[in-house]
Order: sequence, then C-alpha cells, then structure tokens
Amino acid sequence: MNIGYARVSTEDQDLRLQLAALKDAKCRRVFQEKKSGSRADRPELRRMMEQLREGDTVVVWRLDRLARSTRDLLELCEEINGAGAGLRSICEPWADTTSPAGKMILTVFGGIAEFERALIRERTGAGRNAAMKRGVKFGRPPKLTQQKILLAARLADEGQTVPQIAETFGVHETTIYRCLNALESKALRAA
Repeated sequence: MNIGYARVSTEDQDLRLQLAALKDAKCRRVFQEKKSGSRADRPELRRMMEQLREGDTVVVWRLDRLARSTRDLLELCEEINGAGAGLRSICEPWADTTSPAGKMILTVFGGIAEFERALIRERTGAGRNAAMKRGVKFGRPPKLTQQKILLAARLADEGQTVPQIAETFGVHETTIYRCLNALESKALRAA
C-alpha cells in the first residue's frame, strides 16, 4: 500500500500541491503536518512510521519534506526498511528504495554522509588542538578568580565552614571543595 507523507514548515504554507501529487501517486493514506523540518517532534511522521507494514511504500513529494538532513534521511530509510517497507520520492525518481538502483544510490549517499561526518570530526579536532596551542581555554569559565580562591582558603584556615564560605561567595559548596582541593594538590606538587 502506498502511504503518503506531506509537510510544510509553517501554518501559512499550503499542502495542496503535495496532496494532489500524493493522490496521483495512488496513496491510500496520507499523513500531513505543518511543522518545521528542523523540529524532531513531528507527531504525524511518528504515527506513520509506527503504522508501516511489510510491503508498504512511503511516498513523499520531495525528500526534503521527509528529512531534515542526509543523516536524518538515512536513519528514516533504515527505519522504513526495518519495517519491510520502501520509500519513493515523486520529484526525485532516483530516490526509490523499492528498486535495486534506488537502494544502491541511497547506500552511496550513506557512505558520503559517513565520510562527511568523519571529515567534520577531523576538522573540529584539528581546530580544537590549534586553539589549545594558542592558549584558548575550553569549557565553562571558573566561578571564582584566583584571588577569591586564596581568600576562601584563608577563611577556611580561620575556621569558617565550607557552607559558610560558599554562601559568602554565592557558589555551591562543591565549588569551594574543588578549589580547596586544587590548591592543596598544587601545594603538594610544589613541595
């Protein structure tokens, strides 16, 4: 059975063109929604995926109506395939997993997407390493300056409790413990 999925990004947009194309494609059932493709919570898409049965074919007007990215498309194709169903795009005839050629093309896309992810990871890592060599600090900035840490240590030496010190600086007790432990470790390494 052909099952259609139609989506537009905003309430102002119209589904009529997609719905007519899906009707011409002999879709017996059509799931439709007006949600941005960038949103992961698309309830009609989920409902459709849950109702897929072996031998069904998901038909979309264009692939960008179904998936947000190549990776998202490949994940949805896996899920559709796992249900024993196929996928067909009306405007992109090469995107037809019910044919051997369409399966091959999506497999190639999968390889390209994986290669792209690996390149992004590599470039990100190289950029991070270069930034670290330049002295860029990553992560959250420290809650307390070095001066405040030294003052906290002095207050602790004078007998104030960690909860009192934490309240004085407006931080959590764990922050004070962490700072005091770091100072102690630094002093031990220096000795």
